[in-house]
Amino acid sequence: MRSLSTLKFSKNKIGCLYILSGGVVLGTALLGLLMSSVQVSIDTILHIVLDKTLRINLLNEVPKNVEMIIWNIRLPRVLLAFCVGASLGLAGAAFQGLLRNPLADPYTIGVSSGASLGAVFVLFFQFSIVGLGNFTLPVVAVISGLLTLFIVFGLVRLSSRSLAVETIILAGIIVSAFIGAIVSLIISLSDRDAMAQIIYWLYGSVGMRGWSHVKLIMPFMLIGSFIVYYHYRELNALALGEDAADHIGVDVKKGKMFILIGASLLTGAAVAVSGSIGFVGLVIPHLVRLVTGPNHRHVLPLSMLVGGAFLILADLVSRTIIAPEELPIGVITALIGAPVFALLLTKERMLRRGS
Repeated sequence: MRSLSTLKFSKNKIGCLYILSGGVVLGTALLGLLMSSVQVSIDTILHIVLDKTLRINLLNEVPKNVEMIIWNIRLPRVLLAFCVGASLGLAGAAFQGLLRNPLADPYTIGVSSGASLGAVFVLFFQFSIVGLGNFTLPVVAVISGLLTLFIVFGLVRLSSRSLAVETIILAGIIVSAFIGAIVSLIISLSDRDAMAQIIYWLYGSVGMRGWSHVKLIMPFMLIGSFIVYYHYRELNALALGEDAADHIGVDVKKGKMFILIGASLLTGAAVAVSGSIGFVGLVIPHLVRLVTGPNHRHVLPLSMLVGGAFLILADLVSRTIIAPEELPIGVITALIGAPVFALLLTKERMLRRGS
């Protein structure tokens, strides 16, 4: 049994991690608002935000073009990057906890590929559901991502009775490859304008978006986050194995279903507004878990904060490293995420061998 001093230290450590993560989010958001071709002071940024949010009239001396740059371009871009990164980070933490494997994330098990196919279908056919309007894109992406997940689990069930993690990941890779072929077929059948639009979207970006995209992802992000975090106890119990979780009174099937739905909502909405952005849901939860431990009560919210901050920073790099041109944000996350994850995985394997 841990001593009282050890327990207090643990609580202080978690509290410091929340404060540090929140500070990193605010710091990266401020950098995202400050750094660009047009330099704007911090005072001016604060005045614009206060005027637009709290209706405090402080903009008498601020040029209209500066107000438009901050409020209509930079701020929604920073918020969208945070929402996408937070959604992918939380979805990755949920999938890794559910499957008890650090290699599980929305991309390796096919959810992201399915959501991408749904979004490409909407973009190619200019499809719109009556009554949904602009929400057609995220809704179709979420549904197609969820259907892909059911297909993956269906293939696993056909091949074996048990849902082995390695089999799920292998089935996800196979389904993703098939979906990738369908997306390539759609691109090859598109005209030049549609082809350029789809390819640019697939590379992943939060540029050239506005408040409308923030409004698109926000409801799905809030609902999906609530569903996943509400079931953090089930994720903690599943870490012991499904049989052990069932013995302690956890409704394994119901919990898994809700977690899958919540994570699919997060993934589908993120893919719908930003395209394919990899490695956020793979690296961030793994890194957070190494620092905080396996308790999903803290892993889930911290993965959201760190994932959001990471994507804001990645977007900042993508639009400044070769300014005035921009790199796709998916390229930056892959260049950063792949070696970091390889390093973390190698270090963890070495520690296990040493013990």
